[in-house]
Amino acid sequence: MQQASQRTLSGADTTPKIPGFVPKPISNIEDTGLSGLWLQDLALKILYFQGYMSGFKVSEEMALPFAGVVDQILEALKREKFVEVKSSQQIGLGEGSYQYAITGAGIARAREALERSQYAGAAPVPLEVYNDSIRRQSRARTVVMHQSLQQALSKLVLSEHTFQRLGPAINSGTSIFLYGPPGNGKTTIARAMGGLILRESMYIPYALYVDGQVIKLFDSVNHQRAEERESEQPPSGSIRSNRRDPRWVQIRRPFIVVGGELNLAGLDLVFDDVNKFYEAPFQVKANGGILLIDDFGRQQVRPRDLLNRWIVPLENRIDYLTLHTGRKVEVPFDVMVVFSTNLPPRDLVDEAFLRRLRHKIEIGDPSYEEYREIFRRVANAKGVKYSDQGLAYLLQEWYIKRDRKLRASHPRDLCDQILDIARYLNTEPAMTNDLLNRAAEAYFVEL
Repeated sequence: MQQASQRTLSGADTTPKIPGFVPKPISNIEDTGLSGLWLQDLALKILYFQGYMSGFKVSEEMALPFAGVVDQILEALKREKFVEVKSSQQIGLGEGSYQYAITGAGIARAREALERSQYAGAAPVPLEVYNDSIRRQSRARTVVMHQSLQQALSKLVLSEHTFQRLGPAINSGTSIFLYGPPGNGKTTIARAMGGLILRESMYIPYALYVDGQVIKLFDSVNHQRAEERESEQPPSGSIRSNRRDPRWVQIRRPFIVVGGELNLAGLDLVFDDVNKFYEAPFQVKANGGILLIDDFGRQQVRPRDLLNRWIVPLENRIDYLTLHTGRKVEVPFDVMVVFSTNLPPRDLVDEAFLRRLRHKIEIGDPSYEEYREIFRRVANAKGVKYSDQGLAYLLQEWYIKRDRKLRASHPRDLCDQILDIARYLNTEPAMTNDLLNRAAEAYFVEL
């Protein structure tokens, strides 16, 4: 991923706003959209892996209410002698506190189920229910006004020309192509845009269900949980609450970054041959938010092939994924895709392909005045004594004489060098000629 400059995200309020969609509560097995037999297999797999469990613990692991759902599943398994109650002492209240154990017959059935799929987690949500939820939680058309954009980017040093192009690009809600030399903050600018438009929270299910297959969706690495409103928070023992479907988790609208590791296989359902369930691709995990493709052009796949993969989703706002059985499934594509590259656009794709990307914005090198402002802000923030005379010396000796390009990331890196050297010399970190020379010698490499 490219080095981020000191063009940092503003302190704008990023508290997630209340979502307009809340999953309906479920009170019986039919409300789950899943078959009772499938849910029984899931409960058996959980018991197989974890051993003795209370009814409430099984309920928690399945992300389903105990009353009306999990109690019915356990009762059916008990009748068939697949599970048995090992302890009925009232540790808590009701049957949910009973300790259940899997029997020999239950172990045999669990192993059969595990041969089909080793998924043993939160009960999935049918794909059509998820698709409907994404449409209902759509970002729709983001409206960013000049004043709000100015506030959100107040800590970034941008030329007025670049600033004026960012607003319309964000409002398009489709695709943005950021290009220019490395170290000028393309990634940081993309993150700042995310901080501006991704303030709402949304609900996504832990997993999806389609044709008997499970697709794992929630990802603790790429998804950040949002604190729920008090009125939506169930009391202690949350899984027993009927206030909403517990198979869903409230998250901040996602901002997902992929870089040189991206390939075409990663943009389709990834089937685990060992565990026999799917992992959702990046663009599905990014639904409702932003997907940043960093270092575009440095992937192992050709840029043209990668861009071809995006043509249908970007134009129709629908994506098609393929199960290992060959069946294609349709999912909404409610994602703003941001491409960021250090390479010249002409080296990546031809004009016809670039035309399909809505907004193309060059993030160029800072001017001398912009560089001075970045250096001043960074020095003050890091505790380095700023000096206009010192900066003039640095520019003359290490940029103008050596025909070196200005980069927005240089002030941050040079100030870090000054701090390191000043600590070693036990002297005040300041923009003196000596410290600047030492910092530049340690930082710059002639290519």
